[in-house]
Amino acid sequence: MNYILFDGDVRDALLPFTYTRPVADIRIGILTIREKWEKYLSLTTTTITEEYLEEKYPMVEMAKNIMINASFCPTKTLVEKVKNLSENQAIFKGEDVIAFFATNTQEEVNFEDYTQIEFEEDLIQVKNTWDIFSLNYQAIQQDFDLITEGKKSQPIPEGTRYINKENIFIEEGAEITFATLNASSGPIYIGKDAVILENTSVKGPFAMCDNAVVKMGTKIYGGTTLGPYCKIGGEINNSVLFGYTSKGHDGYLGNSVLGEWCNLGADTNNSNLKNNYAEVKLWDYKSRRFAKTGLQFCGLMMGDHSKCGINTMFNTGTVVGVSANIFGSGFPRNFIPSFSWGGASGFTEYKTNKVFEVAKVVMQRRKMIFDDKEQRILEHVFEETKQYRNY
Repeated sequence: MNYILFDGDVRDALLPFTYTRPVADIRIGILTIREKWEKYLSLTTTTITEEYLEEKYPMVEMAKNIMINASFCPTKTLVEKVKNLSENQAIFKGEDVIAFFATNTQEEVNFEDYTQIEFEEDLIQVKNTWDIFSLNYQAIQQDFDLITEGKKSQPIPEGTRYINKENIFIEEGAEITFATLNASSGPIYIGKDAVILENTSVKGPFAMCDNAVVKMGTKIYGGTTLGPYCKIGGEINNSVLFGYTSKGHDGYLGNSVLGEWCNLGADTNNSNLKNNYAEVKLWDYKSRRFAKTGLQFCGLMMGDHSKCGINTMFNTGTVVGVSANIFGSGFPRNFIPSFSWGGASGFTEYKTNKVFEVAKVVMQRRKMIFDDKEQRILEHVFEETKQYRNY
């Protein structure tokens, strides 16, 4: 059977992260949503996404296909039901379709003609940007159980202080030096060749993926994920860093999500609680206004390739688009459009030729290439986001 993950109607609610990736490639827990499905299915998947992303994320259609709503994270029970789908059957969770059977000869899908199977169990569904951090506690536990089943952890190194050893899993090649690992309130997963330096304190649930680095004296609270090759220092709480992103120095990051290839300068801090303890509002791309989140704690949402200078201060509920460069004193605005250059004193447009220069250097440092395919994606995002750059 051929499995295809589709973006669905949540795509706009997950901007700016879905400007540069399908919904399936959002990281929550330890794995991306795609990686979760592929691990359960033991098969590769393809994607239905925006046309300008198709070159990097192509779709492969066969005679018989099962289409899966990428906003839903899989469970063992759900995957079994998905595998057993047959022609004219669909799985629903309330009004949301989770998966359905389709053939390459179908011109359209009318669910009124389908047998609708209701899925009763609770599922993690990523419908808003803030779901990525607020549901991350639960997602780490699910991924931990999936990844470590039937496997044996590497031994905890001598000199490491720990609580609840059974809830700590260390992959081959990881290095931990004189750290404290407290897995009493959730699991701690340390990926291959990851490094935790001296005097770091970690409270689970926590996940660091392959080749991530935690610098000396870092304080990490529960619900935090570091994607591959991330590097962090300072204090971090309930935040998700997708991958290849650095917060290498002192400063606070809380209840936040950072995309790939971001960098926070030394002593960057974000607020995750308003002074009046009121509900946090976030910029909503669809309505082009700030919308309620229902949350009291909500920090920074930063799209791919965005960066900020030393001592940057982000207010509660700040949204930064793709390829923005922020610097200077004071609090910049709560919504910083993609390809913006500046800070509290004002912004100008960040030209793509300069963006591409930086991206090439940054990716080269990780032995990756900023190729024409990546460039075309950013060029499209630049044009698509012009409407927001009304400086």
